[in-house]
Amino acid sequence: MRLLKIAMLAAMLLPLTSHATLGGAPSANSSSPTMLRATPQSAASSSTGSANATAAAPYTVRESRDANGVTIREYVLPSNVVFAVTWEGPIRPDMTALLGSYFPNYVSAGESRARGTGPLIEGNGDFRIESAGRLGHFFGMAYLPRLMPAHVLTKDLQ
Repeated sequence: MRLLKIAMLAAMLLPLTSHATLGGAPSANSSSPTMLRATPQSAASSSTGSANATAAAPYTVRESRDANGVTIREYVLPSNVVFAVTWEGPIRPDMTALLGSYFPNYVSAGESRARGTGPLIEGNGDFRIESAGRLGHFFGMAYLPRLMPAHVLTKDLQ
């Protein structure tokens, strides 16, 4: 029993995979990343044909799933910079690896509010984070408003 507890603690504390860093290049070593072509609602509604909406998408989406079953989507600009990440799974992903240099912003956002009072929704013009969940189902998004393409809305990030 004690060995099981130690193994579970080690699994929670050690990052199993490395994903994109917000504001950096997309991950190259994610386990089986899937490339998706972005067709945001705002771009699709402004175009007349679906082929035009796909060709005019201002970003691509890379989706991967880690060993813990967490699905992570990286929203990548044509300049190969990740401007947003979303996650959903039974546990939170390794936020240090996911947010990179923006991790201190995440920590300060969490410290500025009372514990256990609901979802974390904080940010400014440089960094925004929305994180929520319950035991067994966590989800959220982090993005850089200054890097978001002009006609992309936060509801397009899923």
